[in-house]
Amino acid sequence: MSSIRTVLNDSAIIHPPGFYIIAFQTLPYISVYIIFLAFVYAVTLVFNILLISLIARDHCLHTPKFMAVFNLAVIDVILSTCTIPSMIKVFLFKDNFVPFNLCLVQMYFYYAILSMESYALAILAYDRFIAICLPMRQNLFNTLPIMLCIVGGTWVYNLGRIAHDTAIMTRLSFCNSVRVNSYFCDYAPVFRLACNDYTLHWSIASTSSMVNLMVPFTVIILSYLSILATVFRMKSVSNRMKALATCIEHLILVAIFYIPIFTIFLMGLYVRSIDPDQRVLSLSLATCIPPCINPIVYSLKTREIKTRALALVQRIKTSP
Repeated sequence: MSSIRTVLNDSAIIHPPGFYIIAFQTLPYISVYIIFLAFVYAVTLVFNILLISLIARDHCLHTPKFMAVFNLAVIDVILSTCTIPSMIKVFLFKDNFVPFNLCLVQMYFYYAILSMESYALAILAYDRFIAICLPMRQNLFNTLPIMLCIVGGTWVYNLGRIAHDTAIMTRLSFCNSVRVNSYFCDYAPVFRLACNDYTLHWSIASTSSMVNLMVPFTVIILSYLSILATVFRMKSVSNRMKALATCIEHLILVAIFYIPIFTIFLMGLYVRSIDPDQRVLSLSLATCIPPCINPIVYSLKTREIKTRALALVQRIKTSP
């Protein structure tokens, strides 16, 4: 096998031409699953792009809340586009070779956007916290410029952090196997193919990923603890129910995103005999399904979005 050699600190770094994606080898009817994901991808694009268009075109929706919703929709589109088209190419059209540089690009965008999905849910929790716990101070703590800064800060931070983690790959040598047991150029399976010592690099990258998954989750938990404390101090039962009703959809999104990830992590930690293909199948579902469900469960059930979506449909029907 031909290799691309570069020199770093007087030592040879061996980079292969690319990697071969080899997941789902023991699962029957995998082509049916990929066709299902293609349908999921189409639904994801339609509903998220509709949501993005509605918010972008309507100045009445240029508020902190809908800026956070807009951010989540953009992230959902990019996250699905990072994974499902490449899965169709690999598993439906049987073209499973990924060039080395393209592998790093896919790895970079997947993990950057997946991390931003977690932060986007935390931003929505912050919006709910301000609206319920500090309603008289929304103009102080949750204005559109502040929300733009929060959203922009999470993008800059995550894009920069994952750039560092991905750059670590260029310092590793891959001189043995180039077969990646995952549904894309996954960070951990590719890392384990390195033939030089990567202990320090792996510790840094895995700690960084865990911290940046738990920090947004902690923000969400603390936000809802504060919300519950505020709600139970309300004297009116109807006001309590109304406040809690505004949080239900967001809590569903949090559950859809975090429960599969934590379940897979705990199973990998404590159930050593889990089938690799079943694990990869679960991971792919955990990644591909939330971006499809998010706009349907949360955004398109919001009264303002529903009203404008129905008005748009009505205009299309009545247009000559």
